[in-house]
Amino acid sequence: AAQTFKFLNKYRPETKVEKKERLHKEATAVSEGKKKEDASKKPYTVKYGLNHVVALIEAKKTSLVLIPNDVDPIEMVIFLPALCRKMGVPYAIVKGKARLGTVVHKKTAAALAITEVRSEDKAELSKLVQTIKEGYMDKTEEAKRHWGGGIMGAKSQAKTRKQKERAEKEIKI
Repeated sequence: AAQTFKFLNKYRPETKVEKKERLHKEATAVSEGKKKEDASKKPYTVKYGLNHVVALIEAKKTSLVLIPNDVDPIEMVIFLPALCRKMGVPYAIVKGKARLGTVVHKKTAAALAITEVRSEDKAELSKLVQTIKEGYMDKTEEAKRHWGGGIMGAKSQAKTRKQKERAEKEIKI
């Protein structure tokens, strides 16, 4: 978890002050005659908000989804792991929606998604995703509930035993 949050802090969304400064620099560069694309690079940030994250998962644009364990009501995020498995997106359940909220300058966050990363961080992201896949995605088949083991209850066992005994008596006679 510490590695994950250290990685997420590199991709925090810009604050209002930072955004204002970036737009001001961009505007001065454009007024000097440069192209808008050259003036400022696109900021890479984590995406947050349940509806936004769900849309990104459905569009298969995310490379990692983080879901907090203490969302209330839990029905808001209970479907996310199944959706992530269906779409092939790695996900992790982390402790505390407030911890996710601090990453995005809010009190709480219901879900976070990493879509794009800088080229120097791709190796770190792939390592993180690999660890998460081993921890969550690959263990889902093991964790699925297996009903019964072909062993009947005490009453059914007694009933079948009596039927066998009756059948054996008929064969002897």
